Amino acid sequence: MSGRLREFIKAQLSAFLGGMTDLGIYTLCYTVLLYTAPVSNVISGSLGAVMNFVINRHWSFKVTERSVGSQLWKFIIVVIGSITLKTFGIYILVDCWFWHFLASKLIVELVVSLGFNFTLQKFWVFKK
Repeated sequence: MSGRLREFIKAQLSAFLGGMTDLGIYTLCYTVLLYTAPVSNVISGSLGAVMNFVINRHWSFKVTERSVGSQLWKFIIVVIGSITLKTFGIYILVDCWFWHFLASKLIVELVVSLGFNFTLQKFWVFKK
């Protein structure tokens, strides 16, 4: 297996773990705490991002020789963009089109994670 493929798979596993954390918190916020889907997404996405950063820095991309601060500010910008895109997508699907809150979350997560997050994390945040 090539190094690039291995790195991609590791990044996707990291995203999956962060995503499961995100999904669990999202479900809790939406069904138990009764927050709206967009608000639930902001809360859960922020907490899932913390897990994702730590795993990507130390395992997926293995870029620990740079200071945390030099990566963290870039990661925060990516997370803000990601959460904004996801929240807008969830708002459209749940509040405007009345799709199921979990189906909407999963669809939006997949599109934004592969098309936005991975690309910016690999080539900007954790650039070697």
